[in-house]
Amino acid sequence: MSAKDSMKDYLAQHPRMIGALFTLFVLLSQAGSAAAGGMSQVGP
Repeated sequence: MSAKDSMKDYLAQHPRMIGALFTLFVLLSQAGSAAAGGMSQVGP
């Protein structure tokens, strides 16, 4: 079995984990954007 199939099977058995992973990815992407936005300087 490949890693992709095992992840699909795991998520099929634990459907609430799909929502948890989605929330985690959204929070990580927002934190990355906030960190990049706070340290960036546009213009001279």
